[in-house]
Parts: sequence; structure tokens; C-alpha cells
Amino acid sequence: MTSYRQPGVVLTDHRFTVPLDHSDPGGEQIELYGREAVAAGRAAEELPWLVYLEGGPGFGARRFTGTEAWLGRALRDFRVLLLDQRGTGLSTPANRQTLPLRGGPREQADYLAHFRSDAIVRDCEIVRQRLTGGAPWTVLGQSFGGFCAVRYLSSAPEGLAAVLITGGLPSLDAHADDVYRAAYPRIERKVAAHYARYPQDVDRARAIAAYLAEHRPESAGHRLTPELFQSLGHMLGAGNGSHQLHHLLENAFVLTPHGTELSDTFQEALRSATSFAGHPLYALIHEAIYGYGERPTAWSAERVRTEFPQFDAAAALVGDAPLLFTGETIHPWHFDVDPALRPLRETAELLAQRTGWPALYDPERLAANEVPVAAAVYHDDMYVDTEHSLRTAAAIRGLRTWVTNEYEHDGVRAGGPRVLDRLLAMVRGEV
Repeated sequence: MTSYRQPGVVLTDHRFTVPLDHSDPGGEQIELYGREAVAAGRAAEELPWLVYLEGGPGFGARRFTGTEAWLGRALRDFRVLLLDQRGTGLSTPANRQTLPLRGGPREQADYLAHFRSDAIVRDCEIVRQRLTGGAPWTVLGQSFGGFCAVRYLSSAPEGLAAVLITGGLPSLDAHADDVYRAAYPRIERKVAAHYARYPQDVDRARAIAAYLAEHRPESAGHRLTPELFQSLGHMLGAGNGSHQLHHLLENAFVLTPHGTELSDTFQEALRSATSFAGHPLYALIHEAIYGYGERPTAWSAERVRTEFPQFDAAAALVGDAPLLFTGETIHPWHFDVDPALRPLRETAELLAQRTGWPALYDPERLAANEVPVAAAVYHDDMYVDTEHSLRTAAAIRGLRTWVTNEYEHDGVRAGGPRVLDRLLAMVRGEV
């Protein structure tokens, strides 16, 4: 183990070995990485542990500098483990460079079938035993990390002292189709709110989409299409996302000797904001996190989009309708336009058609839950349906909710200490 310091905090790198397939503990092993954080001056103390599970799927735990955001508040009470979930960060990363080590697309898809929340929770239990000596710990789950926390409550509640969830209460029984059927109207509301705030962006967005449809430019191997441009709508789920999207659009065009063209500044910003190079697992298993039983996800977001023709870019450009952005949806064309995903197209197809996914949640066990649980539910969260979340909250015995419109989906980042303070007070019965 290597320890080092940042302002106000002592950090220690940990590496753990866990089975790829937890049903075969003696089989292939993979490596996990976690970064321990403890307040400076308290490294020798016996402190309870809190493990942070990042959103995603496909994102490693956030790399903090010192005690920024919510971490400083957590370090007042806990020794914190920032765990890179399997396949992310430094935990045996899964991407176009590493997955060919598994073999062809079939072998890659079979491998990635072990990267859902059920395996992540089993990983956590092995890590917990090694770090705490068997004592239960507190889980803080953001977004998909909250999905993992609900799985934890379903399968290993004995490992939990308390659970804190921010923007991450999943439906216990919805198919991916149900998730996206609820999502598209929310996304449309977010786009309408953005255009109401920045009405000049209506014409800008149409002009950009029209240019992309006609010229199909490329940037660093990325094929810049109207559909890719639409996917910038994922920004609208963050607290400052509407403002960031507006700033991006205002740099779209530049006058050149050849006429008006899309600026290099804009093309680079579009490429950067839509690239999956840093988190390809998000695209590969995003719909699989909702899979169960013999019904495949089968490119759910793409199929369900046809029920909402107002999102069709070509149709919008033929008429005079505003171009609608999309967000939190993965489509087959992502694997054509993004060089980080292009080699994984067949693997993604096999995962989309896969059946036999095991159920992730145990309603009976959740109904008998005895672990203190508090969840921040963000009103009209673009990424996680509020109605689904509240239905799940009612199904988990003793869970307390804080429903707020003060924050968007990234509230634990934007609100930081205040959000965590509120949830801790809730699980301790102080509010």
C-alpha cells in the first residue's frame, strides 16, 4: 500500500483481487482499486468506513483534490473508500484496447455480463471483509451507485450500517422500455426549459444540425452527425448544464475564406462532450443494468424513441420545429460514430440481444429491511424517473426520502456537504 498527502487528507492506494464470476470463486480473478481517504491527523484512529459508489455505469470513482465537495464532510465522521467499480478507473478497465484480450465479440459479451450491480456488491463484500475485519460499513451511492446500494440491501444487508442514496433509486421491476418511455417526456421538458431560458439557441441548434446533416464532418475520428449533436442533451441533467450547453452553441460557426463553417472550437467541444473514450462501459452495458429474465433489452432507447417522433432530427429540419436534444440514451449509431466504441459494435449487439439476466432486487427482503436508509430524490430528475424512485422508496421498509428541486441529478456534487449532512441526519433520526 502507498500512502501520500493532499491538503487536509491522507490517501492510501489499495488493490484487491476478486473473482470475475462470483459463482466460481476459484476461477479467473480480476483486480480492483480503491483509494482510502482519512482526515489529516486522524489516520491512526479507529473510524467507521464509508464506501462511495460512483454513478454510471462505467465511471471510476471521482478523483478529489483534498477535501473538496462532499468528501470533507464525510471525513468528519468516516474513513472513506473511493472504489473504482470493476471495469472502471484502475479496476481492470474494460475498453476497446483491453477487451480483445478476452477473445472475439462473443467472449467479450460473456465477460461483460459479469459487470452489473450484483457482481459489484459481491466485490464490495470481499473488500469490506478485508478492510473492516467484518464490521458493517456505510454506503454512499450516487446514481448507478444507488442502484448498486439497493442491490446491496437485497442481497447482503448484513454488511451495511447505513445506506445513503443520491439520485439513484431504481425501479424494482421496470424493463428498459419502461425506463425510456418515462425518460423521453422528461428530456423534452428539459429541452423546452433550456429554449425558454436561451431562445436564441433554437435557431442555432437547427443551423448546426442542418450543417452536420449536409457536410458530415469528422473530428479526430469522430463522425459528427445530427444525432450525435442531439445527444448533447445529456448536459441538461446537471445543475449548470443548460448554461454550459448555451456556451458551447454560441461558438458554433466561424466565417472562413470558404464561407461560414463549423468552428474547430465547436467541433472539438462536441467531440469531447460526446466521446465514450473515458467510459466505454457506460455505452456497452447501460441498458443491461435494467435487464432481467428472458426478454432482451434489444436497443430499448432506440426502439422507444420511435414512439416520440418529435425527437427525429431529419423531420424537425424539414419543418420548422425546434430540434430536440436527447440524453441518457444509448443507440446503435453510437458504435458507428465514436472510434472508442467502433471496434465493440458486435459485442454491444450481443449484449443487446442477451437473455437470461438474473433479477437484481428482492422485493420481499427490501420490504423487511432493517438497515437505516436515506435517499435524496431530485424532482424531475432527467436521468432517474422520480415516480419510479418514489415507488421504490415506498417498497423499502424504513427508507426516508428527501424530495427536492434545489438540485439536479448531480446534487451530491453541486450540493456536496449540505446534501451529505442532510442524509446523515436522516439515517441517524436527527431530522
